[in-house]
Amino acid sequence: MSVSTCPSESSNAASPASGLDELDRAIVLSTQAGLPLVPDPWGAVGKPLGLAGNEVLVRLRRMQANGMIRRIAAVPNHYRLGYVANGMSVWDVDDAHIERLGREVAAIPGVSHCYRRPRHLPEWPYNLFVMLHGRTREEVERQAEALRERLGEACRDHRILYSSRILKKTGLRLARRPGPPR
Repeated sequence: MSVSTCPSESSNAASPASGLDELDRAIVLSTQAGLPLVPDPWGAVGKPLGLAGNEVLVRLRRMQANGMIRRIAAVPNHYRLGYVANGMSVWDVDDAHIERLGREVAAIPGVSHCYRRPRHLPEWPYNLFVMLHGRTREEVERQAEALRERLGEACRDHRILYSSRILKKTGLRLARRPGPPR
């Protein structure tokens, strides 16, 4: 689970800056490394906190709606699934069309990341970044060719930057406070 909040300064009340009360903080702490792989993960998270599973889910959805949690999602290890050819494709797309084309590209199944970045001319003309995953480089290059066709005349150039090593990826983690765990 990706968490986009900072530790609360208050010991037992909601922080005005984060809106995170102690129970919400305990839920985030118990889920930030992943949900338990059980039939009722929300109930398993809630039990030590004295909450029913549906209460945990309601609180998580509220934190998500308020922007304190970015998303609740499975994070597969694509390397273990055989997707070892990973390439960040970078595109030089006409600024007049990038908003529309970026939304279209982001909606393509299999595109895990798609975002606009500033150009750094003259060395770096690319303004659209799209992460592609495949079992082989040829598969990634086929995906890039399909993207090139979709971008059409608005695309002036592109490159694929392949991953050379795996970096540990984790989101922000709240620190546990000293004292007895909740």
